[in-house]
Amino acid sequence: MRKQGWGLAVTGIVLVLLTACGTADQAPRLMNLRAGADGPDEFAILPPKALANPTDMTALPEPTPGGSNRTDQNPEADAIVALGGKVPAPAGGIAVADAALAQYTARLGTSADIRATLAAEDLRYRQVHRGRPLERLFRVTTYYEAYSRFALNAYTELMRWRAAGVATPSAPPKNP
Repeated sequence: MRKQGWGLAVTGIVLVLLTACGTADQAPRLMNLRAGADGPDEFAILPPKALANPTDMTALPEPTPGGSNRTDQNPEADAIVALGGKVPAPAGGIAVADAALAQYTARLGTSADIRATLAAEDLRYRQVHRGRPLERLFRVTTYYEAYSRFALNAYTELMRWRAAGVATPSAPPKNP
């Protein structure tokens, strides 16, 4: 009976050690929300808008090969309009209202590879702030723990802005 107990313990330890020997990506993903499947993305298929006969045929835009169509869906622009925003400028363009802001933010230059640079810096930062040994062993994401000191308290900010006299007409209720 005693040998069987030792055998179960050794088998359990071997299984735990073997699960730790899995292969990992070169760079761990920040937040992996995908299942890793290469199947079709059913949300990428958008039906076109309904055809409409314009009231003024002379106001129709010139056709551009490879350009957008009036019946093409634009979910981001539709969401902005639905939430009370202004229709954004055409792709690649900057709205006149935002031109000064865009010019000011680009005054010190821009970097074409900013996403890759930020991803590399984030990876280095998270490797330094890796978490506890069991979190590393079981590959638990430490994203929220690593960046917790940078998080804002929404209600503290709300009170700060209200105290400064900024109109903040609504806010989500606090959880009890």
